[in-house]
Amino acid sequence: MIPFNKPFIAGKELYYIAQAVTYGNIAGDGHFTKACAKLFEDQFGITKVLMTPSCTAALEMAAILCDFQPGDEVILPSYTFVSTASAFVREGAKPVFVDIRPDTLNIDESLIDAAITDRTRAIVPVHYAGVGCEMDRIMEIADRHGLLVIEDAAQGVNASYKGRALGSIGHFGAFSFHETKNYICGEGGALCINDERFIERAEIIRDKGTNRQRFFRGEVDKYTWVDIGSSYVPSEICSAFLYGQLELLDTIAQRRRAIYETYTRLLMPLADEGRLELPNIPEDCQSNYHMFYVLLPSREIRDTLMEGLRAQGITAVFHYIPLHTSPMGHKFGSDQQHLPQTDALNGRLLRLPFYYSIEDQEIHGVVDAMTDILTGLSVPKTSQSPMPTRVV
Repeated sequence: MIPFNKPFIAGKELYYIAQAVTYGNIAGDGHFTKACAKLFEDQFGITKVLMTPSCTAALEMAAILCDFQPGDEVILPSYTFVSTASAFVREGAKPVFVDIRPDTLNIDESLIDAAITDRTRAIVPVHYAGVGCEMDRIMEIADRHGLLVIEDAAQGVNASYKGRALGSIGHFGAFSFHETKNYICGEGGALCINDERFIERAEIIRDKGTNRQRFFRGEVDKYTWVDIGSSYVPSEICSAFLYGQLELLDTIAQRRRAIYETYTRLLMPLADEGRLELPNIPEDCQSNYHMFYVLLPSREIRDTLMEGLRAQGITAVFHYIPLHTSPMGHKFGSDQQHLPQTDALNGRLLRLPFYYSIEDQEIHGVVDAMTDILTGLSVPKTSQSPMPTRVV
């Protein structure tokens, strides 16, 4: 059996959990929660990092900080996890979906201008598979229209765009440490704040709407309820586990790169034959190798391959159901939007088993099984052509 994902221990995770207990504070904002935040600030050049229980929580905090008014709009891709939209919808914003690029499956920056109206307040680029969106263009558009930018970098921890860490470029960024991500603690996240104007209110929102952090710093003699908020502080146990992984930030990244390159090398013959397309990483992006996916010629071939692999004990899975086709998407009228790339690519994508401890013989087993299944199909091959060059 080869699963799609397998949680892993890379270093001192369990030791640090025990240490957190001996420190006597496992509720949150203890030694390891602060250590994780500082590591991200120092390593990625982020102004302020607030650890959260999930990436969803980080996005929800960012949405509150945007201070949406009824009827305000937020631009985002439809090909993303539901939290990217729901975090903003719950604050009263209307999602406006924009199509994706065929080379990276990221939001197509060339289509953003046309989606902006006088009610647009924010843009939410999603860094798919740990490959950065075209952030220079997106930030230029946002600056020109006075919009906020929230990077959904759930898949982008320790990846970069033109030398800048994903999550450090927009006004806000959001990280995920879910067990399917590169660096894990079961459930966990972080809000990255790159605009100092929002730091104090973000601390209040995170601490149930109180100014408790100012009290802890000695800035006020008591704390009280001053704003809206919720319980967005993670467990110290989760942070302790995560810190054990972050100490090995580069080691884990190097292992994932090796896995990615092995898949690429072994699958190249099938790509050369036009039986599938391989993922693309633009030259100005440093990926964190979050996943390895292939694009098949059709949904039918994708499903046949997925079922064939499953019959051999190999779990490969597709990804998102585009949000504009969902019940909530229909509610907002987004079913009227024409997103040809999203609709076409979504049905052809298959994600392969990818986790820190996967062994080379298991990767060979996955590719051998794929080769047997695909070469046994009498089907039209892909008309793969060189991936388009990124336009800045």
